[in-house]
Amino acid sequence: MAEKSYRTVEVRPNAESIIKPGELVDLVEVTPLTLNDRRIYNQLLENAWDAIDKPVSHVIAKSALRGSHNSNDRIGESIERLMSAIVKVAVTWDGESAIERVQLLGGNVEANRADGLLEYEIPSRLRRIISNSTVFARLQREVMFALSSKYALTLYEMVQKRGNLRWRSSEKFALEALRGVLGVPKGKLTSWSNLKLRAIDPAVAEVNALSDFMVAIEPIKTGRSVTHVELRWWRKDDDAAGAADRALQYSKVGRKVRAEEREGRARPAWLDTRGLPLRTDTYETARMRHPGYDIYFIEGEWRAWAKGKPDAANPDRAFLAFFRKYAEANPL
Repeated sequence: MAEKSYRTVEVRPNAESIIKPGELVDLVEVTPLTLNDRRIYNQLLENAWDAIDKPVSHVIAKSALRGSHNSNDRIGESIERLMSAIVKVAVTWDGESAIERVQLLGGNVEANRADGLLEYEIPSRLRRIISNSTVFARLQREVMFALSSKYALTLYEMVQKRGNLRWRSSEKFALEALRGVLGVPKGKLTSWSNLKLRAIDPAVAEVNALSDFMVAIEPIKTGRSVTHVELRWWRKDDDAAGAADRALQYSKVGRKVRAEEREGRARPAWLDTRGLPLRTDTYETARMRHPGYDIYFIEGEWRAWAKGKPDAANPDRAFLAFFRKYAEANPL
């Protein structure tokens, strides 16, 4: 007996989770969005859910969209990016596969008061896509707000959409298709090594640490070049799920330190005798600018070079400048 097919709009969110139509998970952003944009959009969908396929306006308190910051400025910026964002959604048209281009958010009115309201609309074409949807992702709110990059949030949504499929535990993507779904800006992370180092590996690590599933992304080569990837997922056992629950209780800084310790990326103790640690984002910037280098070895070289010289007015900037010259003189 065939299983009953449910419409996505009939599935109900609950206190811990929200529902996102599958068509809005595997979409390609023509206009890249930020992590905050994606979180806010998920909240707007949740708020409108009871009448999301109806031609009505929806109202939400701006305070519900702020997250951990206190300013409304970022809300307004996100709303404007969502209004201007055009996405490509794979649909069926007259029985054939097609691409539909839609806007994510329609017209809206935002009160000037910091504690005011936002009234917004879901565009008509998008309402039709949502109304016809039969595949969805159930997203845990706690996980959505714990993930620290848009790539991690997108990967989490992709896995949540697929995780309960009984007949499938992997899917093959063309590399460019995955790049589009992740929302990698054009001209950025163009090589497989950079994409893996700066987007895929950190996203996989976060999803594995915080979600109910384990995930892996493996490269597939055509000749000597990576042209496709295989996304694999499997549900965690009880011990691993318990570890994910505990990870969600840690602060963001605590999770980052533990992840770095697991990956051998924590600052070694011997550097403590050379000076105080630099800012965390300085180390992350160094990793992104100079993939493949041991940033702590370079820090040691920098501190040895700077010994006996006047203290730098901005140590973080001085370290990055030294790193750039070191990488130029010592290419990998």
